[in-house]
Formats: sequence, C-alpha cells, structure tokens
Amino acid sequence: MVINKSIIIAGCLLVMGKVVASPDIQHWQTKNGADVYFVASNDIPMVDVRIVFDAGSARDAEMGKGLSGTAVMTNGLLSEGAAGDDAQVLAEKFEAVGASFGNGSLKDMAWLSVRSLRNDRYLQPALINLKNILTLPEFSKASFSRELERLKIAVKAGKQSPSTIGALRFYAELYGDHPYALPSEGTEESLKKLKLEHLKDFYKKYYVAKNAVISIVGQLTKEEAEKIASDLVADLPSGQQAKKLPAVKALTESKTIHIDFPSRQSSVLMGQVGLARGDADYYALYLGNHAFGGSGFGSRLMQKVREERGLVYSVYSYFSPMHAQGPFMIGLKTRNDQLDEAMDIVHTELDKYITHGPELDELNDSLKNITGGFPLRIDSNKKIVEYLSLIGFYDLPLDYLDTFVDSVNLQDKKKVDDALQRRIHPDKMLTVIVGAKSK
Repeated sequence: MVINKSIIIAGCLLVMGKVVASPDIQHWQTKNGADVYFVASNDIPMVDVRIVFDAGSARDAEMGKGLSGTAVMTNGLLSEGAAGDDAQVLAEKFEAVGASFGNGSLKDMAWLSVRSLRNDRYLQPALINLKNILTLPEFSKASFSRELERLKIAVKAGKQSPSTIGALRFYAELYGDHPYALPSEGTEESLKKLKLEHLKDFYKKYYVAKNAVISIVGQLTKEEAEKIASDLVADLPSGQQAKKLPAVKALTESKTIHIDFPSRQSSVLMGQVGLARGDADYYALYLGNHAFGGSGFGSRLMQKVREERGLVYSVYSYFSPMHAQGPFMIGLKTRNDQLDEAMDIVHTELDKYITHGPELDELNDSLKNITGGFPLRIDSNKKIVEYLSLIGFYDLPLDYLDTFVDSVNLQDKKKVDDALQRRIHPDKMLTVIVGAKSK
C-alpha cells in the first residue's frame, strides 16, 4: 500500500490546530458608538489597552491637496501636551506608576496604547493620563513647531536612504491617485503648507467615538472592562466613521524605474496590487507566499538567490493587506554588478512559481511552519491586544484566531496554485531600483 505523506502531515496539523487554545473575545459598543473588544486574561496581573482610529495617512488627502503628513503630525502631537501637562510631565506620570505608553500612525490607522499593572493604584492613574492625552490635547504652537521641524529632518534624511527612496517611489507609482500613494511623513513641499489648524481639524474629524476601536486584555471582569472603555471615550463626540477608501486600480503592464544613487548596492522593490483585509484568497496566498519568499531561509527565493548563488544577503516577498488592496512586494539588495543576474533569477523563479505552484514538500514545510508557530503569535497579552485591534479595525470575524490554523490547513496545492495564477501577474510588475546605474 502506498502512503501519501502529504495527507498524513496535513491530517496531523489539522488535529494540532484544534488543540491550540485561542482567547475568548467579547465585543460590544460604548454609548457613543466606539467598538470594544475584550479578552480576560488572568495569567499575569497586567492590563493592556489599545485605541485605534481610522485616522492613518490615507486620510490626509481628505484634508486638502498637498497636505500629506497631517495624520502623523496629529497623532504625534497628542502626547506633546494635554490637560495642562507638557510632554515631560505626561511621560513622568506614566513612569511614576510603571506604565508604558505608545502611539503611532500608519497608512490605515493611528493608535494610542498603555500597559499597566492591574492594581488600581497603578492602573487608574495610567488610564486617566491616557484619557487626557486622547480627549484634552493642547496642540500648542510650540509643540507644533517642534514636531514639524522633527518631521522635516526625517523627510530630508530619507532622501539619503536608498530603501526609503525606493519605497516612496514604489507606492507613488503603484497607487497613482489613490490615497495610499501619499508618503505618510509628508514631503518637503507638503510640510511647508501644513498649519496647526489642519491638525486640529483632522483631530476633530477622525478622533471620534464612532471611528474608534478599543481593545482591552488583562486581569479584568467584563464589567471592569466596560467601565474602562466607557470612561476613556466618554468625552469624545460620537462623530462618524471614516468613509470607505476608493478601490485600487491594478497595473495593466510592467514598468521598471531605475533611480540613480551613488551606492555600491542596489535596493530593489518589485510588486503589484495585492490583497485587502478579508479577501477570500488570503489563506491560499499567505500559504503560497510563505513558501516562495515569506519564510526566511526556508523560502525558494532565499535558496535560489542567496544560498545557491550568493547574490544577496536577504531576499523576501510578502502581502500587506489593508482596508483597500495593499501591495504584494518582493525586495532585495545586491551589488550593482550583480543586479542583472539577481533580477533574472527572481523573474525566472516567479514565472516558474506562478505557472507550476509550490512543490508538495515546500507546501507541507510551510504548513508545519505556519501552524506550528501560531501559538507563539498569541502567547502574550501584548500580542493579543494587537490582534484584537486588527480584528476590530478590519471587521474580521470574532473567531478569526480560533479558525486561523484550520483555515490554513484547508488549503491544498490546487487551491494555492489557482489563487497564485489568478492574483499574481509576472507580466504586470512594477520594479523600482535605487542604485548606481551601470556605465
């Protein structure tokens, strides 16, 4: 009797997936419309709170033409002064109770977070400080000038980084007139136009309850979590949820851009429009890409380009799902004199992979790697609270974590091959190269 090893492996992984204990997620809304996601965790006496707003740099375009950088500046200024306290005092108040505060902004979202010991002696002061930053920011002229200058320096420094130059051009070319094309930190031109009033208007429009997702993980009862969520956003207006982003236009042909830069190495980004969150092909493409370029030294790209030919230190590929379709990207760095050879191999392997798909052993190795490593993704409160934010922000099902391993295990070679052939088009790739052009 012939035994199909791939079936045995898949079966074992399916059983393994059912053993993984995922957190019990509870969901409700505050009176003024904020979505709340909560997981009770009694493992350690800690509480993690994360508040996410649909207020990333994709919303900059809605504030007026040429105002990129608004979202990043607005989020950055929140903790620069609030409720009569300057940035130093706010930081000292968190430090005094052993709490850690964080904030940031990406293309889709902006967030604030705090991590504190569960004891009310420490937790309550940390939550009050967080609430003040969220609901009583001062947006002082001095803070604005200081943050604006910092951002100008960062943008100027980015012009000396091949990786930054390549990424900015890649997004600009791939997304065209879509909001994702705008650089999150702005440009030298946009930062000259940016005024304090733009930040205040952005805050009033997007930092509202109906545009917020609150995630809480920790040693709390549901009633305690409800009170925390309600208190944090009680003073925010209900407002409105940000409108849906426009659809992304796919590339119709290949395009290569070589930006001359005085460096010994060339930085390369190659890709096309990929996936939006919740896409039906997500699991098949996630598994397929893992074997191709998403698993480090175990990936085909790493084996072919680095291990067999020594042309790069690293080469990778990934999907970056967002509200609208995020990119599928392949990246590498190589010596200028090896660029053509490295790119030929990448193109050859991509063509071969899309045409024939992964080998069975590649697929099974990826299955084992993904499903075996899944418990590590949810092994801390910090990781769980970030997943809750992801689930709430992108409106994913509450059982997303429960079903993740099973959803991956349901994929097979036929499904992966089909998804790759429908969604990845080697003849319609954007390639951006930053490095010294050949003489």
